[in-house]
Amino acid sequence: MPHTGLDPVAAVIALAQQLQTIVPRSIPSTERALLAVTQLQGSDAPNVIPDVASVGGTVRTFSIAALDRIEERLRTLAEHIAQAHECTAEISFVRASPPVVNHRDEARFAASAMREVVGEQMVTDDFPAVMGAEDFAHMLMARPGCYAFLGNGDGDHRLDGHGPGPCIIHNTSFDFNDEIIPIGASYFVKLAERWLAPAAGK
Repeated sequence: MPHTGLDPVAAVIALAQQLQTIVPRSIPSTERALLAVTQLQGSDAPNVIPDVASVGGTVRTFSIAALDRIEERLRTLAEHIAQAHECTAEISFVRASPPVVNHRDEARFAASAMREVVGEQMVTDDFPAVMGAEDFAHMLMARPGCYAFLGNGDGDHRLDGHGPGPCIIHNTSFDFNDEIIPIGASYFVKLAERWLAPAAGK
């Protein structure tokens, strides 16, 4: 007898669909942002309308202003969609990490140190921006610095059954390439040597 009660699952489904409209309708097309719905939770039984249902996901931006705007729109949508379904909404918008923004001089310095380790052709400082979340962003807000990537190889080191080619972290087939450990260690040694050298002017 669903007509005798309230259905939070219907509200959550409607909200999940509308959340997908926030970025294209609220963030300028010249600015990159991402909102991904990754969780929908309701009843554990197929014949029960639960008292509570929830939707979850992640937001990534390159600016605090964009993050503020997305949170504002998310709260507005959640409150009004819940009201339309005669439900109430509880919103948790956790700002775990701000955007990762490298400092230009430190990024160039880091790339230069890596070139001394692996050679000019193996390093790029023109890497496309990515929407990954990283708590090192807090450090970059306190001190100038650089967040960099170290390649994991072409995938030949991976065990059988994981498919061809490389894959990135947060993938069920990810397998860290132990052969890159000396490269990473050498990079940090070179970085420290150059940074602490009197000629570095730091």
